Amino acid sequence: MSFRKLGYILYQSVQGVRGAALAIGLLYSTPGTALAADTPEDWSLHTQTTFTDQYHPAFTSPYGGTDSLDPGSRGDETFDTTLFAGIRLWDGGEAYINPEVDQGFGLSDTVGIAGFPSGEAYKIGKSYPYVRLQRLFIRQTIDLGGETENIDPDANQLGGTRTTDNFIITAGKISVPDIFDANSYAHDPRHDFLNWSVLDSGAYDYAADSWAYTYGIAGEWTQSWWTLRAGLFDLSRVPNQADLVRGFGEYEFVTEGEERHKLWGKAGKLKLLLWYNRGRMGDYNQAVQLGIQTDTIPNTAMVRKAATRPGLAINIEQQLYDNLGAFARVSANDGSKETYEFTDINRSIALGLSLQGTSWGRPADTIGLAGVVNALSGSARRYFAAGGIGLLVGDGQLPQYSTEDILEAYYSAQMTDWLSTTADYQFIANPAYNPQRGPVSVFGVRLHAQF
Repeated sequence: MSFRKLGYILYQSVQGVRGAALAIGLLYSTPGTALAADTPEDWSLHTQTTFTDQYHPAFTSPYGGTDSLDPGSRGDETFDTTLFAGIRLWDGGEAYINPEVDQGFGLSDTVGIAGFPSGEAYKIGKSYPYVRLQRLFIRQTIDLGGETENIDPDANQLGGTRTTDNFIITAGKISVPDIFDANSYAHDPRHDFLNWSVLDSGAYDYAADSWAYTYGIAGEWTQSWWTLRAGLFDLSRVPNQADLVRGFGEYEFVTEGEERHKLWGKAGKLKLLLWYNRGRMGDYNQAVQLGIQTDTIPNTAMVRKAATRPGLAINIEQQLYDNLGAFARVSANDGSKETYEFTDINRSIALGLSLQGTSWGRPADTIGLAGVVNALSGSARRYFAAGGIGLLVGDGQLPQYSTEDILEAYYSAQMTDWLSTTADYQFIANPAYNPQRGPVSVFGVRLHAQF
């Protein structure tokens, strides 16, 4: 796809939705009047379109397996466009729907690196555009007192007001990271970093289908300087598959405590995330033992049974200066069981900085820099060494092991009030924990339009 053609598609997508929104607005609004800043919106329409292209040159690879990154020179792209439609149901009650058109592939069909380099990539890729209903949910906000604060209109957020102390219930089809493990500097692949283990806590095996969405319910209780969240969500019927279990037959329970503070007059947050997955999952050691007994390659699918898999994550963000922020994530999970939904990481540490372009006269631009160290448990190492295959990694052997070390840097430039472009670079040492393959350099470009 040429950049000229891509630019035309982006422009037409935005103009089409803009026209629809204006038409609806003319039908339901009084000409010549404008809503006050604190007047609640009754409905909203927003859209986004994102194109991401990534490329890596050839790298050292003495061997490969089913889930190995292609060692040849390769590039892949993804494209998606989303409609965010919302309506106010009653006082504090809102409903949202997000149909989306997706197309494209992650590098090597989204395998070969545990900290995968594109949060815009799907685990199921397709050459032609297709439509998915990604979100369909209701949100109820209950005011509990305190000062009144304005809520700015945004995608999946109706403009209006609420009190600083409140309780929010969200139920329906959403993405778990919509609510949990959020970070102001690293959480949105359409605006900031792209690597999976920078955007989210690498070891957080959150409930999701192959597009990162699920059904569930969550509650958020906010009082002055703290928030407590909890949620219950459906797991996939089979690890890393498109179909979800309904009715919480297999589920994730997750809770998160958030503390807000000021350090040297600058805002910061500290979050502790705990989760507990219960489903049919395989034990790495049992899979290896069965492989030895039957003289076969170990496969966790052969030893799956009802089991639990807990984990935790610490998530920190801190403003350092008016235009500079820092973040850190530390996460770990039960490494004796197979990864169920996210990616093959049992331990992860990520550190990073985010700098706005105020000092060079471009306040809407952002520079980001982050480093990640991902690791496997001893049980997982033995499984992959024996030839086992995981969700994203599996070279058919792992005679040597090393942590997967990733460095990512990006520059996001705001071109117009609705269009931004980003240049991204990632250096990945020991992809899939294998020091005999790589290192890999991944170059990326992202175009993002929103209205």
